[in-house]
Amino acid sequence: MVVDDSAVARGLVRRWVEQEPNLEIVASLRTGREAVDYLDRTSPDVVVLDVDMPDMDGISALPLLLKKRPDLAVIMASTLTRRNAEITLKALALGALDYVQKPEANGVVTSPEFRRDLIAKVREFGARARRVALRREAPPAVEARRIPEFNDPSIIPFSPAKKPDIRLRPFSKMVPRVLVIGSSTGGPQALTQLCAGIGPVMEHAPVLITQHMPPTFTTILAEHLSRSTGRPVREAEHGEHVRSGCIYIAPGARHMRVTRKDNQAVVVIDDSPPVNFCKPAVDVLFSSAAEVWGTWVLGVILTGMGADGTRGAADIVAAGGSIIAQDEASSVVWGMPGSAANAGLCSAVMPIDQIAPKLVRMFATGDHP
Repeated sequence: MVVDDSAVARGLVRRWVEQEPNLEIVASLRTGREAVDYLDRTSPDVVVLDVDMPDMDGISALPLLLKKRPDLAVIMASTLTRRNAEITLKALALGALDYVQKPEANGVVTSPEFRRDLIAKVREFGARARRVALRREAPPAVEARRIPEFNDPSIIPFSPAKKPDIRLRPFSKMVPRVLVIGSSTGGPQALTQLCAGIGPVMEHAPVLITQHMPPTFTTILAEHLSRSTGRPVREAEHGEHVRSGCIYIAPGARHMRVTRKDNQAVVVIDDSPPVNFCKPAVDVLFSSAAEVWGTWVLGVILTGMGADGTRGAADIVAAGGSIIAQDEASSVVWGMPGSAANAGLCSAVMPIDQIAPKLVRMFATGDHP
């Protein structure tokens, strides 16, 4: 379902979706009120919901949609203004799964990034909705009956398919001195929960975060995290020294890396090309942290689409540091953490609510299995 008061935007999204295999537009509507009224008739897996609309806007329609369908995947569509960034982050806190940045005016027509981002997220959340539906429709488990054993060697016993076990690495024996975090889809919610519990970590170490977000959004995210943690959180500035007691966030549309200058860690903000189609990119931060701090780095990869962070995690591990990934059950999308986990780079794969207590123990005492 596409909900946007712009006929041009609705038409473009319809055309893009209809060009994709296995995707279908079930409704194209101009107000949030229409979306609420049509939800039961059309039963969409994914709703692309504009923030600004007449009659009923996106932020007003969102809780009504989720009240009817708590498992509905809602993607907010927002232009790049401070007001819309604040509304979008509020929508994520209310249950929207993600957002897409709408270009201004004619940019909607000419932006390949907008089309790629939108289709990728529709596909990801559509598949997620189908998995949820299949689990809901699965027949109840029945008690297993013992099958008689046969001695005929020509009979090969049936074994149900199993997911391969994730191989965990030992943690570094060093007490970590710096925490780097990467996140994307679902990241703002996960970061809010994680950062609220790592106050004691900040007393011992600096915290650097790369969240896939455009400009303005990262500014608002930093302000929100600062209010929720009661700690200094800000967009990092080029050339500033990295110190404990502060959370540094990569500015939107710029890479954040660290380097060593006069024997001190310094932030570098640059405008180099995207990495993994991302800017800022987690790989950029993680790889530079491995060069500067080596075995003292602890990296955390939270929920997100794609595989950004895996190469950087490999660099941290090669330098003697450690990686923790959010687990699949608590992730909105288990792309980034799943990629690192399946590559055998992680020392722990944990629910989001267990990561902060683990970090506090590790930075205080080096506690690990």
